[in-house]
Amino acid sequence: MSVAALPSVTMPRRPSAVVEFTRQQPLGAVSFVIICVMMFAGVFCQWVAPYNPLDIDFASILAPPSWEHWGGTDAFGRDIFSRIIWGSRTALVIGFTSSFLGSTIGAILGVASAYFGGKIDDWIQRFVDILLAFPIIVLALVVVAALRKSVLFGIDMNLIYAIAIPIVPRVARVVRAAALSIRVMPYVDAARAAGYSNSRIIFRHMAPNVVAPYLIMFTAFIAQAILLEASLSFLGLGVTEPTPAWGLMLSGNAADFYREAPWMILFPGGAISLAVFAFNLFGDSLRDYLDPRFKT
Repeated sequence: MSVAALPSVTMPRRPSAVVEFTRQQPLGAVSFVIICVMMFAGVFCQWVAPYNPLDIDFASILAPPSWEHWGGTDAFGRDIFSRIIWGSRTALVIGFTSSFLGSTIGAILGVASAYFGGKIDDWIQRFVDILLAFPIIVLALVVVAALRKSVLFGIDMNLIYAIAIPIVPRVARVVRAAALSIRVMPYVDAARAAGYSNSRIIFRHMAPNVVAPYLIMFTAFIAQAILLEASLSFLGLGVTEPTPAWGLMLSGNAADFYREAPWMILFPGGAISLAVFAFNLFGDSLRDYLDPRFKT
C-alpha cells in the first residue's frame, strides 16, 4: 500500500530587518537616508564639493546664492556650500567619536553599578549625580577650558572629551536601569554558581542584553554632540579657523554681515538643524523599533 505524499508547507519568508524597519518606521527610514547622504558628503567631500573650502576669492566677496555659488560666499569670498559639505565631515567625526566614547564608558559604568551593587553602586551613582548637576554646555565649557590642547589626526581631542564627559552620566543612568532587571535573571545566578569571573558575567551575560538601550542612546547623543560642537565652535572654544565647521561659520563675520548676507547664517544653521533633526528622529524610531513595549 503506497503512502500518499504529504503536501509541502511553505513557511512565509520573514522580511529583512531593513525592510521591516522601513515599513514600521517610515520617518525613521527617511532620517536614515538623510544621515547616509551626510556621511557620503563627509567621506567624499573632496570630490563632492565644487570648490576648495579654503580658497579665497576677493572678486566674489559676499556674493549671493547663484548657479556659480549655490550657497553664496562669505566675507572672504569662500564658497559656503563647499564649506558646509566639508563641515559635515567635522561634525560627523566629532559627533560619532564623542558619542561612542561617552556612551561606551557610560554603559560600562551602568552595568558595573547594577551588577556589583552595594557601596560600588553608591559611589558610582553619587559620581553620576555630580555630573548630572551641571548642564551639558556648562560641563563641556569647564572641561574644554581645563584641559590643554591636544591634536590627534587633525582633531582636537579635548573637544571630543568635553562633549563625551557630559554624555557618560546620562547613558550610565539609563543602562543601569536596564541592567538591574537582568542582574536577577536565573542565568546570571547560574553563571555565579558556576564560578565564572565577574568580568565574564558582565561582558558575556549582561552587556549583550543592554545593547538595545545603548544603541538608542548612542544614536540620540550624536545629535547632541553635533549641536554641542557647533555651540563650542560658535563661542570660540571648539574648532578654529580655517577648518570648516558649521558652528564656526555662524560666528565672526556671519554675525557682522547677517543683514547684508543672510545666507551666511541660513545655510550653516539649516545644516545643523537638519543633522540634529535626522539623528533625533532616527534615534526615536530606533527606540520604537527595538523596544518591545512600543510594538503594536
